[in-house]
Amino acid sequence: MDEDELGRALRAAQDGDEESFRVLYRDVQPRLIRFAGALVGSDAEDVTSEAWLQIARDLRSFRGDLDGFRGWTATITRHRALDHLRRKSRRPGSDLPAEELIALPAGGDTELDALDGIATEGALRLISELPRDQAEAVLLRVVVGLDAKSAGKVLGKRAGAVRTAAYRGLRRLAERLPEETFEAGAARSPGADAARPLVKGDKSGSTGAEGVS
Repeated sequence: MDEDELGRALRAAQDGDEESFRVLYRDVQPRLIRFAGALVGSDAEDVTSEAWLQIARDLRSFRGDLDGFRGWTATITRHRALDHLRRKSRRPGSDLPAEELIALPAGGDTELDALDGIATEGALRLISELPRDQAEAVLLRVVVGLDAKSAGKVLGKRAGAVRTAAYRGLRRLAERLPEETFEAGAARSPGADAARPLVKGDKSGSTGAEGVS
């Protein structure tokens, strides 16, 4: 289903159409459970279930478009995840369980191309070692699919800070991915040639935060 159809489904769901609500759930839930999995591990299903209870309750009062809806649901999910962690005694900020993350889909940026086709386990292990702010920014931008402004609302940060955190996280991942793993994925990645200088440490690669728009 394309974005226009999903936008119409959002409006219909707000008017009480149950099938449209199920359409939205099928679009958003995979993104939310991956995001929640990075925060609470195997308890992601419980967290997203709590989030959907609030989403369903407050949907009529939501004001915004489809991107705004995705950001709104991500905010609710993050709040429920943090509540869950408080109840269980918060873990160290960098303790993100790699086994609960999924392969990151490719995007249009150099750093995202660097990840495309990379062996899942290696990439996830490295993501789990990112600082919390970078990991969350990468997840919101790449997995949930939010722009920097929407991701900033979720995290309570400015869009520029989210761009920087996402760029640094993706850059760190690209630089740390083993060269042989990258070469294996390069054959499957249409943007791999553009990303190769960054992965191999070529000083000609961009160093600014503009890599993530």
